[in-house]
Amino acid sequence: MNEKIDQIRELLSTLEEDLKNDQEKEFSKNFSALELPSIVSSIVDFLHPLLTPYEIAVYWYLFNKSIVKTGEQYTHASTRGMSSIAKSASGKSDNISYRTIQVTLESLIEKEVLSLSGDTTRSGTLYKICILDEIHLCKEQMKAQVFAEEQSINLEIELDFYNIAENRLKVFERDGYKCHYCNKQLTRFSATLDHIQPVSKSGDNSFQNLITACLHCNSERGNKPIMDYVVTLSKSD
Repeated sequence: MNEKIDQIRELLSTLEEDLKNDQEKEFSKNFSALELPSIVSSIVDFLHPLLTPYEIAVYWYLFNKSIVKTGEQYTHASTRGMSSIAKSASGKSDNISYRTIQVTLESLIEKEVLSLSGDTTRSGTLYKICILDEIHLCKEQMKAQVFAEEQSINLEIELDFYNIAENRLKVFERDGYKCHYCNKQLTRFSATLDHIQPVSKSGDNSFQNLITACLHCNSERGNKPIMDYVVTLSKSD
């Protein structure tokens, strides 16, 4: 009996690994701890205002357990195991109630801040912890901020939005972290920038001349005129 249970657990672990698609593997490959201050700052600015205190506590607990400690977006966690991550708001108990944690997790999943990525095992439930690049509500706020900055700042042609990291993020945020060609959802770790007018044909690194693209579409387009590549894509659909 124990041997069968072990086999089932091993099979579940294998299935969970298969759930990690190429984009999520890109996160593990490209994530750098040097990005953490920027990610944390963005979370405080854009995600905190959308969450309750309990949701903030649970998110940071899972964020620390996954991205900070392992450099991956996945971690196992049990509802009962999270009861001691913060004090009860009522003051009647040192721990958060099981039901409160359960409701909080359901709310975070509904807001697409977390997602379920596997069945519950002895190690707990497997969750994917999303970063702002993947959370729809946050992306809308970031796009609005970029638009406001665009109105107040003169984005002169000599500004470099290709090589300067913080400027690259502004282009990604403007485009909602989606590939301009295939509409694939990306993150700052899997997105690339493509020049509308190729550099080889006198294109510059200005805000207006850059679009977000996945690595596949960017490589496949090369230095073809953008409309030629779009027509090629439409014919292949």
